[in-house]
Amino acid sequence: MTDENALIEKAQRGDGEAFSELARIYARRLHVFALRYCRTAQDAEDLSQEVWLKAFRAIANFRGEAQFYTWLRRIAIHTFLNRQRANVREFAVEFDENFVITNGWHQEFAEDFDNKLLIEKVRRFLLELTPTQRLIFLLKHDEGLTCTEIAHELNCTSGTIKKTLFRTIQKLREKLEIEKTPLKKTNPNTIK
Repeated sequence: MTDENALIEKAQRGDGEAFSELARIYARRLHVFALRYCRTAQDAEDLSQEVWLKAFRAIANFRGEAQFYTWLRRIAIHTFLNRQRANVREFAVEFDENFVITNGWHQEFAEDFDNKLLIEKVRRFLLELTPTQRLIFLLKHDEGLTCTEIAHELNCTSGTIKKTLFRTIQKLREKLEIEKTPLKKTNPNTIK
């Protein structure tokens, strides 16, 4: 049994310190996830806190069929979507210029000025997407989920996810004035 599994079992038995340790382990990762979707750091903090509260209340129901972070991320996705549906706030991606995504798809280019400009254009583009489009795009390209996994998370078909990604990428190309290259043709049936 791993240390994490032991902490989970203790938390499921009501051990608040064990849950606090799990929160300490995953706090930054969850907060980075929230920052990608929220307009302000305060909104991200609010989303993170709401997710931790829901996780605390539901820890007894965690069955261990997925990793703890995967379960936590699913709570975050549903919390985000519920907030969106309730029109409590309009969430958008805001990237503080001092904020560096540690596992993001652009980290390796951070030193290059031209790529910084491109990244900034992509960030602005992400702000123009609907929250659902942004969520799907980032789950695919930042979290590395497959279309099938995203569809499972969002309770829709993988075809819907593929279509949304295809249209989002088309919009991104138009916005950035990127021509399709014959080497990598993008169509909804080839997106995994």
